[in-house]
Amino acid sequence: MSIETLTTALRADGSFIRNVTAWRTLPTKGADTTVWPADLNPCIAEAGRRLGIDVLYTHQTRAVETALRGENVILTTGTASGKTLGYTLPLLNTLMRDPTATALLLFPTKALAHDQIAALEQWIGALQVPLALRPYDGDTPQHHRAAIRNEARILVTNPDMLHLGILPHHTRWTRFFSGLRYIVLDELHTYRGIFGSHVANVLRRARRVARFYGAEPQFVSASATIANARELAEAVWEDPVVAVEEDGAPYGQRHVIFYNPPLLNPDLGLRAGASGEAIKLTLKLLQAGVQTILFARARMTVERLLRELRERATDAGFAPDAIQGYRGGYLPQERRAIERGLREGKTRVVVATNALELGIDIGALDASILVGYPGTIAATRQQMGRAGRRAGASLSVLIATPSPLDQYLISHPEYFFGHSPEEARVNPDTLSLLAAHLTCAAFELPFEQNEPFGKAPNVGALLTALGAEDVLHEHNGRFTWVGETYPAQGLSLRSATADNVVIQSTEGDMIGTIDRPSAPTLVHEGAVYLHGGDMYLIESLDWEQGIAVARPGELDYYTIATASMQVERLSVRRTVGALDATPQLTDEEVRVHIKPEAYRRVQQGTHETLGWGEIDLPEQVMETEAFRLTLPTALVEDLAEAGVMLAPLDYGPAWPQIRETILARDGQRCRVCGITAQPGHPLDVHHLTGLRTFLAQYPRQEALRLAHAPENLLTVCSSCHRKLERARGARTALSGLAYLLRNLAPVFLMCDPGDLGTSVEARDTESGLPAIIVFDGVPGGAGLSPRLVDLWPRLVAATLERVRTCPCADGCPSCVGPAGESEPGAKAAARQLLERMAEGDFWKMPPL
Repeated sequence: MSIETLTTALRADGSFIRNVTAWRTLPTKGADTTVWPADLNPCIAEAGRRLGIDVLYTHQTRAVETALRGENVILTTGTASGKTLGYTLPLLNTLMRDPTATALLLFPTKALAHDQIAALEQWIGALQVPLALRPYDGDTPQHHRAAIRNEARILVTNPDMLHLGILPHHTRWTRFFSGLRYIVLDELHTYRGIFGSHVANVLRRARRVARFYGAEPQFVSASATIANARELAEAVWEDPVVAVEEDGAPYGQRHVIFYNPPLLNPDLGLRAGASGEAIKLTLKLLQAGVQTILFARARMTVERLLRELRERATDAGFAPDAIQGYRGGYLPQERRAIERGLREGKTRVVVATNALELGIDIGALDASILVGYPGTIAATRQQMGRAGRRAGASLSVLIATPSPLDQYLISHPEYFFGHSPEEARVNPDTLSLLAAHLTCAAFELPFEQNEPFGKAPNVGALLTALGAEDVLHEHNGRFTWVGETYPAQGLSLRSATADNVVIQSTEGDMIGTIDRPSAPTLVHEGAVYLHGGDMYLIESLDWEQGIAVARPGELDYYTIATASMQVERLSVRRTVGALDATPQLTDEEVRVHIKPEAYRRVQQGTHETLGWGEIDLPEQVMETEAFRLTLPTALVEDLAEAGVMLAPLDYGPAWPQIRETILARDGQRCRVCGITAQPGHPLDVHHLTGLRTFLAQYPRQEALRLAHAPENLLTVCSSCHRKLERARGARTALSGLAYLLRNLAPVFLMCDPGDLGTSVEARDTESGLPAIIVFDGVPGGAGLSPRLVDLWPRLVAATLERVRTCPCADGCPSCVGPAGESEPGAKAAARQLLERMAEGDFWKMPPL
C-alpha cells in the first residue's frame, strides 16, 4: 500500500482521526543546486561525480566556500540535507594541498563516528589519494594506537577520548597537533548544558595545545535546526562563526501527524497509553507494507514494544525477525546487521532509542512513529526526518504522553514547522568546571600567571587559588601539576563535579555514576533507578564511600523523594519589575540547601501512592543560578478576595496541647512582628508547611506527625496570621505554576525537566512575600534558569493555555500535577494567578 493510500485510509478511520490534533502535509520541495566551487581542487569534483554527486546543494556550496576563505562555519539545515559535505570537502581540499595538514573530527557517539568513517573512506577511495583516516576511541586496540599517532591525517574520535586519551598525552601527538588545520564538531546541538560546557573547555585546551605546536585550527560544525545555532557555536569556539541556514536540499511530500491518545477519565486527566497506541498504528503500517521506524525514549520501553510487536506480528503471519530493536547495549555486529537489514528492506520495522536519531545510514524509510516527545524540537525533527525520500511521500506521527510538555506541544505544531524556539546554552565559566579544566590544562602545559584560557574570566586569580590549595604548584608565576596521576582521569564530561557516586550491581559490576549532589534523591536506599531505560532497585547507599548497590528488576512502581529545601540568595544580577503592583523577576546566584527526608512508592499508570520510606542522609549544599518570581502584596490580597485561601482543617485531638507547647516555646510572642498576647487578642500557631500538603502525600496519622513537628510551627499574632494565610493561598497557586514551569520551560530552554529544580515559598525570606524559585540543578549552573527572565511573557502564555485547555477537574499529570500530589485547589488557584498576571493590571512588564 502506498503512503497516499494509507493516509487516505487513516483520514477515513474515525477512531484514529478524532484523536489527531494536527495533520500537516508538507509539499514536495525541489533542490536548489550550484556548480562545484571554483576554489575546490578539480580532483574533488571529479571524485564526487564518480560517487554520483554531479552538483552541490546551495547550502553545501556556501559552507565550503566559507571554510575555504578561512572562516569558521556552522551549517544548520534539515535532517538528511547532506551537511556532512560542508566539512568533508574543505578538509579534503586542504589535506590534498598541504601534506603536513591534519584534521580532527569529533562526533558525540561512536556509532555515528564509524558511520562517517565509511562515508569518508568512499571519498578517499574515489580520490585515490593516500590520506590516512583513522578512528581513535575506547574500542581502538592498544597495539594499533602508536601507528595511528604516527600516521593519522584525519583523526575521528569523540570529546571524551580527546579529553582523556589525547590531550594529556599530546607529546605523543606532536606531528598531528603541529599540522592541525581543522577541528570539526558534528551534531553541535547535542553539546549543551553541562556536557556542552565541559566540551567548550576541552576545546580551549585543544586550541592551547595546538598553539603550543604552532597551529591555529579552523572550526567547522554541523547542527540540527535550533534558534541560536550561531550563538552556541561562538560560545563553544569563542571566535566569530558564520552560520549557513538556507536549506537547498530536496524533500518529498511528508505527512506529519500529531496524535493525542483518547481520554479515558476526564476528571483525572487519564489517557490511553502512548505505547499501546503506537503498537496499533505500527501493526497497520506493517500490514500495509510500509517500512517503519518506531522511536522510544528508554531502553526498557524499546524492549517492551519489541516483545509485544513481535508477538502480535507473529499472530498476524509475519516473521519475527522482520521486526528488530536498536539501542545502546547491542553489540556492534548486531547493530551493523540491523542497519544492513533496513537498507536492504529485509527489516520492516525497527524499534529504537535515539541511538538511531543521529545521522547513521539506514536508508530512507517510509514512516516514523515517535512514542512521546523526544525532549527537544531538534530531536523531534531529526527522528521524523529518518522517514522520507528525495521523491515520494512519507509519514511521521508524534504520539503524546500525559506529561505537560507533551500535552502542550501536541497542540502547538507551529513550534515544529516554524522557526525553532529552542536555545541551547553552555556555561564553560562555571567555577567548578573551569577550575577542573584549568588543572587538566596545567598538567598538559604549565600555565603562566597572565596566560589566557580562551575567554574565561579571572584565570590568574583562579590559578593562584589552586596554587594556595596545593592543587597546582606555583613558582615564579608559573603553575604546574605535581600529582602522581593526570587530573583528566577524575573528571567526567557528563557531571558537574568530580565527586561522584558509583552505582554498581549486586555482583559488583559497575552500572554507572551520578554526581553526588543528585545522589540523595535519586539513588537513596529503596529508590527505583533508571539507567539507559533499565530499571534497578537501590538496595544500599554508602555515602562515605560513594557506592550505591543496585539490583535489576521489572518493578510496577517508581519512587519520588521529598526534601526540605532552603534557597539562599547570594547576589542579584538582574531585576525586572518594581514589586509595587507588579510581580518581580530576578536573575540570581543562590545557595541551595537540600535535606532529603522521605520517599514515596508510586504505582505506574495510576500514580497511586503505595507506601513511603525515610531517607537518612546529610544535607546537601549547592551554589547555582536561579530565577525568582515574587508576587506583590496587592496581587496576594487580590487572590485572597477571589477565594484563593484554604478552609480550616481538623488538626487532630492532640492539637490543643501541641499549640500550648509552641506558645510557651516562643515566649507568648509573635515570631513575625514581636507583639505579645493582649486581652481579647490571643496568639495563633501557624504551620509553615500546611497540613493539606502533607495530607496529599501521606496517611492522616503520618501527615499530622509531620505537620505538627515543632520546626514546622510558629507563634504569630492574628494580623500576621492573616498575612501568612493569604500567602499560603498564593502558595497553592504557585505550587501548580511551579510544576508547569518546570515541565514547560524545556520548550524554550532545550533541556529536560530534571535539569531544573523548583522551590515554592509562602513567605520568602528575601521579601516576606510569596515567591517561586527555579534553579539550575547542577553546581555552578548551566545558564538555563536566568533565561526565564526574558522568556517569562511567553511562559505565562504557555502555562495559562495548558491550564485552561486541560480537561481534568483539579489537577493531573498533564497540567499542575496529579490530584494526589499537587496541593488541593492548585489548578483553579494557578489559573486565577496566571490570568491576573497575563491579563490584569498586575502584568505591566517592560518590553524586552
